[in-house]
Amino acid sequence: MKRFITIIVVMFLTSWYPLGHTQTRFGESLCQTSDFTCVTVKPEDSWESLFPNEQEQDIVRRINRMNISLRAGMTIAVPKNISRITIYDVSPFPRYIEPSGEKTIYVNQKLLAWGAYDDQGELVWWGPISSGSGHCKGIDGSCITPSGDFRVIRKQDIDCISTVFPVRADGMSGGAIMPYCMHFLRGFALHGSDSVPGYRASHGCVRMFIEDARWLNEEFITLPGGDSKGTRVIIDAV
Repeated sequence: MKRFITIIVVMFLTSWYPLGHTQTRFGESLCQTSDFTCVTVKPEDSWESLFPNEQEQDIVRRINRMNISLRAGMTIAVPKNISRITIYDVSPFPRYIEPSGEKTIYVNQKLLAWGAYDDQGELVWWGPISSGSGHCKGIDGSCITPSGDFRVIRKQDIDCISTVFPVRADGMSGGAIMPYCMHFLRGFALHGSDSVPGYRASHGCVRMFIEDARWLNEEFITLPGGDSKGTRVIIDAV
């Protein structure tokens, strides 16, 4: 399955969709490769009807980097040997890296994915993301996800909401739902969302599948305190 990884890396290091235009979803670009079949969604189609097998459905969602509802006319990429692969086979991250001695979450904005590694350098789990779109209409400045080396500094549960977005003209801003948020820099956080659309679309936070954010929040990360500095988060630049 290394071929899947190579294809994805090469394609997205050599080309990327322009900001300010109709976005090309991640899966659409995979249609140019021989390992995938591309399906045009029909009006009656849904994730459940196209992929009744839950494991296969999860693989296709992750490959396409999206959890939004399917709409007629969408194009999604499906691996030709889907019945014989696992989620790790289509991971954009290597299964093992040089051990760092601490748990680390890597976020790759070009590949629209995150990967969680344990202290021994083994990939524990990975999933799709949607990071800062680059520009938000009606908001001063750019909607950019900061890149660099950070630590999770605080977290909240399913009831986490933003105190900043959406921005309202009357000044009563905030209220955006951010389940299982994990802040790593001021108001920037990793958090769950039911709007991971297959391209960068956030105000600057890192959106994840809700089930992934919950797992990270409850099972993987540690907060600062005692001997812990807080789980490390490394975010690549776009």
